[in-house]
Order: sequence, then C-alpha cells, then structure tokens
Amino acid sequence: MARLEGKTAIITGGIGKKTAEYFLKEGAKVSLVDMKQDALDNVKSDLEQYGDVMTVKADVTNEDEVKNYVTKTIEKFGSIDVFFNNAGIEGEVAPIAEQKVENFNKVLTVNVQGIFLGLKHVIPIMTKQESGSIINTSSVAGLIGSPGVSPYVASKHAVIGLTKSAALEVAGSNVRVNSIHPSPVNTRMMRSLEKGFNPDDAEQAKEEQENAIPMGRYGESGDIANLVLFLASDESSFISGSQYRIDGGMAAQ
Repeated sequence: MARLEGKTAIITGGIGKKTAEYFLKEGAKVSLVDMKQDALDNVKSDLEQYGDVMTVKADVTNEDEVKNYVTKTIEKFGSIDVFFNNAGIEGEVAPIAEQKVENFNKVLTVNVQGIFLGLKHVIPIMTKQESGSIINTSSVAGLIGSPGVSPYVASKHAVIGLTKSAALEVAGSNVRVNSIHPSPVNTRMMRSLEKGFNPDDAEQAKEEQENAIPMGRYGESGDIANLVLFLASDESSFISGSQYRIDGGMAAQ
C-alpha cells in the first residue's frame, strides 16, 4: 500500500509543489494553498497527472481565509490527515540597526502568525478525528543566528515554540506536531537573499552561502519533500514535538 493511501493533506507555500507531487504519488489527496491564483493554476495543471488535487487561494495571515481553506478541504475530501504548514517569506537583508520596523512586523506576521492560524484551525479537525500529522516549516535559522536577516531568524525561532506547545496540547489525541529546519534551499527565496547579501555579485553570495554548508551545496526541494513525507506517514507515528534539521550539516558546526 502507498504510504499516504486514503489520507488528505493541506500544503501551504513555495517548497510545497515537490512535496505535493510526492504525496500524490503515495496515494494522498492534496489541497494546495497560496496567495497567487495563477501560480496555483499552473501547479495544479502540472500535478493532476499524479492524483486528486485542489487549490484554494488564501493569505495565511488572514484568519477568515485560513478558515476558508480548512473548510473547503473538508467539504471536498472529508478529512485533514496531514498539514504541511509551510508558507513563509524572507524579508529584507539589513543589520539590526538598519532594519525597518515594517519589515520586522511583516516577516513575523507571515512566518509566525501564519503558522499559528494554520495550527488554530487545523488542530480541532485533527483532534476530533483523533489522528493527524502537522509539519511546520522553520529553518536552520531557527536554531542558529544569521547576520543580516534578524526578523527571519526571530520568526523561525518562534516556530519552534509554537511546535513544541502544540505538540504537548494535542498528544493525547494522537496528533503529532514537528518542525523541519532546512539549510538554504535552491529556490526563488535564495535568489532574493543572494541579491540582498551582495547586490553587486549575487553569484558570489551564492558561493559563500554554499561554502557555509559542510556538504557544499544548497538543499533541493526533493530533499525537503522526502523528510516531510516521512513525518506525514505512519512511519513517524511516535514522533512529536521534534525539530528535524535538513541542512547538510550546517548546524553541527
């Protein structure tokens, strides 16, 4: 039997496309959530060959829209068994003394409030079912410091606190909550950060970022998807409240 046969998953945010593909191939039905309808349409078109996928346009910082993506998923698929709480932004690159309060607030709103609201509205579904797995996306920056991106670092540390608190609250209902902590991943977010770190030579910034990872490369979306698939599946049925580094050894230094 496929590892997610008969399960329904919600996935929010960017790294989610590859994870959705893996989930679908393992038998899950998938509800994809993003702010951009055209991006959702394109992803759905690419993924429909693998299985049953729906999309819901939503801002993860808007509670009514979070309620809506939960409701729409239940209406179509009948349950929520896996929640990849993954949406986030990087913010602007600047030292603390030069960070704008507006940037700080925006990053924390998306990266912390967005995670919180997802938990708030998915947890009641899972506790009623007495089953479920939630995977929150933090970062290696949730475990170590990183100069120039203090709002991002602060937000990703906060995700750990939400993960641990939620895990303890729902453990008696057979619901699991864990966080993942990727190193830089080879996506649009890193192109933005590379340019922020070195506006005159983003390629040099990329080389420096890769050199900071002991394994000498960025992570790929498939690397992340493999870990999320494990945490979503029953293979991780006795794991909750844990922080999973997937960082090429970065936080081991």
